[in-house]
Amino acid sequence: MRSARRGAVAAGVAVALAAVLAAAPGSAAADPTAPPAAGVEVEIPGPEHGTLAGSGHTQVPSEGRNRPASHLTATEAAADGGVAEVVDNGPLADRLDIVVVGDGYTAAELPRFHADAQQKWAELTAVEPYTTYRNLFNVWTVDAVSNQSGVSGDPSPDTLRDTALGSYFWCDGIERLLCVDQDKVDGYVAKAPEADLVLVLANSTKYGGAGYNEPSETLGYAGISTASAGNEKSGQVAIHETGHSLGKLADEYFYPDYPGYERYVGPEPADSNITTFTADELADRDTKWHRWLGEQSPDGGAVGAYEGGGYYVTGLRRPTENSMMRSLGKPFNLPGVEAMIAGFYREARIASPVTPTDRTLRGGDTAQALVPRLTGADGRQLTIRWYLDGREMKSLAGRTDVRVSDPALRRLLDRRPHTLSLTAEDRTPSVRDRAIARTMRSTVSWTVRL
Repeated sequence: MRSARRGAVAAGVAVALAAVLAAAPGSAAADPTAPPAAGVEVEIPGPEHGTLAGSGHTQVPSEGRNRPASHLTATEAAADGGVAEVVDNGPLADRLDIVVVGDGYTAAELPRFHADAQQKWAELTAVEPYTTYRNLFNVWTVDAVSNQSGVSGDPSPDTLRDTALGSYFWCDGIERLLCVDQDKVDGYVAKAPEADLVLVLANSTKYGGAGYNEPSETLGYAGISTASAGNEKSGQVAIHETGHSLGKLADEYFYPDYPGYERYVGPEPADSNITTFTADELADRDTKWHRWLGEQSPDGGAVGAYEGGGYYVTGLRRPTENSMMRSLGKPFNLPGVEAMIAGFYREARIASPVTPTDRTLRGGDTAQALVPRLTGADGRQLTIRWYLDGREMKSLAGRTDVRVSDPALRRLLDRRPHTLSLTAEDRTPSVRDRAIARTMRSTVSWTVRL
């Protein structure tokens, strides 16, 4: 659970209780009187035969089952740790980099891992706003060679397999909770050039996953999502988890009939998508998602303030009845889309220099920048403008390259240095918060002269 989400949980509620809330047919429940175990906090996916996106959180060992590293043959070791660029959309510093690592794939099964990674990327980009902003991402795979095919806990709790990352179902006694050895994961992630998000794909068709949503202090990524490569619903769990790691969104589901979660009585949470206020109070205070009130949301119905959220049945409200942050298979709601786009722009820039900016460009040179194309159904593109010494050159609008000798520039240049700039701006109607909108602009500048 991210620090922002902790405000939504009443102080003194034991983390172990979350495991009780995860109980479902085929799942064991933790003892609610037991003290929280040391380790890392993970989100538990909702039951397979239901719609809830999650079932709360529990503490698990960061080292998983702490099994020894696999012993590989020379041939296997040569294949282990290979890095491939699945999607290349621009410079590392200006893109969000997703690193996909597989577990339970033997050396002979690595081609299937690469195909599975492509499939999960396709599932992610089928959901807005990923569909529109897919070109803000780079995707990398890192090959982790396992001695045995499949992962522990599939099909039964006593199934043990020797795998590179130590993935296992029945984590913390919960069948669908798919945990890993984080140190082993990090060892492979470190081989990629950059990592903002990490996805671990288990070679399994069994439903399950987990959300490790604390940022890495050493590698800098925002979180780890685990999922079964052969289970489509598990992919939805991974998308939900990015709502936490990228969008900083709270869970919008809640727990009927569980003691301690009947009513929230704490302070107003910091999260952008849960509130103690009614719709009228949001409007009066100009806070949270007030700009979206009454609008039709892609997940169905109008944006309002619906009772229940942040795990509590009453006392906290959510923007819509049934978004991705509550139910798997649903889209993000309008406030959620805005939060996700804000998350994209915390990491990505939409103008990157192709022509170096550390030298003066002369008449025969071309100033060129890389500006990603948007891929939404509405066909909308980023706005591109050029400026010379702060003066807009309207005839150059929309272009990503300009020769210094272009007539529009040449008539204004002389032998003194001038500043030529390109500014790309995203004016999407999906963002109404002006503070977020101000982050959705990038500028590249060059010194030019005749």
